[in-house]
Amino acid sequence: MHIYACLPFAAGAVPEALAPWPVWSGSTTAKIRFEPMSRKRRVELWNRARDLDRQTRQHQAKGHHGGAIGPAALQVLHALLFDFLDCRTGRLDPGYAAIARAANVSERTVARAIKRLRELGILNWVPRCEPVCANGGFLLRQVTNAYAVLPETQWRGYRPRQRPPGPAPGTWGDHPPLPPALDQVAAARRTGARTDEVLQILASDPADTLAAVLARFGKAVSAAQAAKA
Repeated sequence: MHIYACLPFAAGAVPEALAPWPVWSGSTTAKIRFEPMSRKRRVELWNRARDLDRQTRQHQAKGHHGGAIGPAALQVLHALLFDFLDCRTGRLDPGYAAIARAANVSERTVARAIKRLRELGILNWVPRCEPVCANGGFLLRQVTNAYAVLPETQWRGYRPRQRPPGPAPGTWGDHPPLPPALDQVAAARRTGARTDEVLQILASDPADTLAAVLARFGKAVSAAQAAKA
């Protein structure tokens, strides 16, 4: 995923246009290009973030609440995805104060949570600044970061959820497969089954070509005998 032209928006990416004035380290004046995201994809990423937190919960140190992400970082991620992300354009650039209000946490917690999300490979951002004229001079002014939620293939420690294997045949109320139609007919004959019952067995498996032919032949013979009677 990337959010500015011709440059992947991944951990460690360094924008080409770095600010020469004393603004935040790594700030860029380059135009940001965000990548759209579908609403379905947004929900998928949120669910997988919760999966990652659950998967890593038992490995956290004593006294640590939640898993590798933690409840505060999950709240911040939820706010970014569902309160600020414009799915149509991909724009995601709220300030710390706005994120704190949406996630119901302090700005200091927002800073820690965003750092944690970046460490896990879930989130990346580019600090931005813009040129302004002030007091007859030219300077750069810091503006909000541009964020991107990265695909789960880049998340550290994430394992896709595995579907449990289905039950073995014949267990949990599942019926074992029936024997071939001709074997069922032989068994039915030994128990004195009627002709109509035998024909019904032969016609029960359309995939058995021989049984289907015998069923049609038997029905034709039965019809001819009934016409003579």
